[in-house]
Amino acid sequence: MTSTYDSDDTGSEQTGLQTAYTVSAVADYLKAALESDPRLADLTVVGEVSGYRNPSSGHHYFALRDEQSVLRCVMFRSGRGGQFIADGTQVICHGRISIYTARGDLQFYVDQVEPDGVGALQKAYEEMRKRLEAEGLFEQDRKRALPELPDRIAVITSPTGAVIQDILNVLSRRYPLAELILIPTSVQGEKAAPEIVQAFQALNAMDDVDVAIVARGGGSLEDLWAFNEEIVARAIFASNVPVISAVGHETDTTIADYVADRRAPTPSAAAEIVAPDVRDLGGYVAGFASRIDEIIGRTVRDSRSQFELAIDRMNMRVPDTAEPRQRIDDLLTRARLAGQHLVESSKQRLATVEASLNALGPAKILDRGYTITRLADGTAATSAGQFATGDKLGVTFGDGSVETTVDEVDQSSNIVDS
Repeated sequence: MTSTYDSDDTGSEQTGLQTAYTVSAVADYLKAALESDPRLADLTVVGEVSGYRNPSSGHHYFALRDEQSVLRCVMFRSGRGGQFIADGTQVICHGRISIYTARGDLQFYVDQVEPDGVGALQKAYEEMRKRLEAEGLFEQDRKRALPELPDRIAVITSPTGAVIQDILNVLSRRYPLAELILIPTSVQGEKAAPEIVQAFQALNAMDDVDVAIVARGGGSLEDLWAFNEEIVARAIFASNVPVISAVGHETDTTIADYVADRRAPTPSAAAEIVAPDVRDLGGYVAGFASRIDEIIGRTVRDSRSQFELAIDRMNMRVPDTAEPRQRIDDLLTRARLAGQHLVESSKQRLATVEASLNALGPAKILDRGYTITRLADGTAATSAGQFATGDKLGVTFGDGSVETTVDEVDQSSNIVDS
């Protein structure tokens, strides 16, 4: 079967079957129909916020949901109550229903938002948080300290996201000494929670891991919900090593954050928390070496001062031997001089005695005119009675001797004292 058609200005084309409209014509018609309905032009809707985005333009993009349906919403920055929009919050929104013709999306254009209690997801989150807290999973006393210089760091996250690259970049710059071990897992969707639990089981099977980071980027409450699951909380609680939770952005808080030993506001911040900066370590080592040098120098100076003080105290207690030694030297000198004087004096006296003895000697007496008379046997005669007439005798003078004969013996003394 063949047919012909004609085009007109209404955005429709006449075919053999019926009029065909362009997509734009249909979108414009629906937009006009929706905006002409007074009930849809002044509408108030209650629902739970999810998928909230607030880009740099300042506009608010989110969805309102209940247990059965989802309504896409936008509130421009001129709207009121933007501070109440957050994933999981229950809000009352006023605005109008229309079509965003560029995409053909049915949207609720909100101009005012008011809070209206807690949404279903947020309510489930609060109930689980309170229950696990009552069991003691959040106790500060059980939280473990992070190792100061980890050798091996495990990261539980998606292998394809930006999170692992951020952590790698930070660690390679700050602390390249550590080895990073990636344990891949889904971080969003129905399979995420069981896979995260399996990742922690794999972590516990390793013997040489020092610390672990569980991380993912930001998202809505629904995107992060795997980290609010009870099985994930208990897996973190049962970890053999300390765990840092780095889930979402700084404003996001999950059950995993409460159970973990440490919470980081972002994955990059977790990389900064898990290990020190090698530049800081270098400064610390240099400062420590300087302090050691200072301590050693001070110790040496103190020891030297104490030693010198001890010497001074000993000198004060020991008698002064310098003066007695000098006195001994003086006495020895005087004794030596006195000895020399005594020797000289003795020599002089000896010379005098010797001279006196020499003056009294026989030779000196003979020199004065005296003689020595000897008997015939050579002995000195001491008496004239020792001689008889005719005896031979010898007479010794100072300059010689003579031999003669006794002619006469006269025993009377003719010597007169002079």
